[in-house]
Amino acid sequence: MENPLLLFPQLNISASKDKSYYKVMKSTIKEEPHKASKPGAKQKRNRLSLLLQKSEFHEGDHLGKPGSLTKAASVSPEEAVKWGESFDKLLSEKAGLDAFTKFLKTEFSEENIEFWIACEDYKKSKTAHELLPKAKTIYETFIQKDAPKEVNLDFQTKEVTSQNIEQPIITTFDAAQNTVYRLMEQDSYPRFLRSDPYLNLVKGRNPSRPTLRRRSRSFTVSDFQGVQPDFTIW
Repeated sequence: MENPLLLFPQLNISASKDKSYYKVMKSTIKEEPHKASKPGAKQKRNRLSLLLQKSEFHEGDHLGKPGSLTKAASVSPEEAVKWGESFDKLLSEKAGLDAFTKFLKTEFSEENIEFWIACEDYKKSKTAHELLPKAKTIYETFIQKDAPKEVNLDFQTKEVTSQNIEQPIITTFDAAQNTVYRLMEQDSYPRFLRSDPYLNLVKGRNPSRPTLRRRSRSFTVSDFQGVQPDFTIW
């Protein structure tokens, strides 16, 4: 007697290894998953409709293109104008510091302001016990060679800072911080004052937002920001 062929081991279903029967079953096994993987047109349309609804529901959560200053409505034109008086004035106000930080991110140079902020925090340390761990973190993050957020320092400033890192004092990073400050003041700050997001604040305008059309519209990448579609049913 011929041994039965086990078709579905997980269901313990077997069949005789008859050639014609085996061919039919083999063909069926190949075709079934293929058919199941293709939902009908109606199901696709329903899925697309749901995706559009989610996009429209969240459209108010986005401020538009990168570089827009968040919470712009809370900053008055008068306050924004004061940021243009001096770089120190800009950094002394939280809203100004936040706006400048966001601007630097659009230029991929946010490590400069992050280093400056870290140094300001370092100088607020109240005990010598706090200085060493903070100093090592700042050094390893921003100053040492190939640091993840290495700032642009001249050779002499970097060497002096490196030598003082083992026995840090409250002024250990002053020279490096001043160098980065001047770099931002002379280079990034003027560009910030000429940027569209800043000029919009001065003029009392909200950051530009993309025009979103309803159902009959061409899709753009910004239309689907924040949406996490499930492609498993496609």
